[in-house]
Amino acid sequence: MTTRASYRYHLLNVFTRDAAALSGNPLCVFEDGSGLDDATQQSLARQFNLSETTFLLPSRCASARVRIFTPDFELPFAGHPTLGTAHVVRLLAGAAAADSLTLEMLAGVIQVAARGDQLAERHHARHPDRQRGRGRPDRDQAPERRGQGDRAPH
Repeated sequence: MTTRASYRYHLLNVFTRDAAALSGNPLCVFEDGSGLDDATQQSLARQFNLSETTFLLPSRCASARVRIFTPDFELPFAGHPTLGTAHVVRLLAGAAAADSLTLEMLAGVIQVAARGDQLAERHHARHPDRQRGRGRPDRDQAPERRGQGDRAPH
């Protein structure tokens, strides 16, 4: 007998053009990557076959830890996954959502500021453990939420 796992995830459209549906970069954000090993995260990203898929994890130094996977490898940082994942972090926080949050990534801790549904990466701080990272230009974009799934393909 095969046991099927169930995962909560969000499909987003980031960097939409003129608020047109399905005009941006697609992104899948898994709400909880805890308990998923590297191979499983990579397999899920490959299964969705989007440019990037992200996994939220607990962090001791930021609002959330984020891992970004393409179908073939893990990335230390990428723009649209950062802003789209920040949107989901705020969504999950509900009424407690802050206008500013930080995301821990392989490249460092990224500060993201929000004004309503508009998100902007504000600066790229050095990672406390890796002491590396470079600044990135500010970008104002609003992710469009395409839908929410509750099962990942197996």
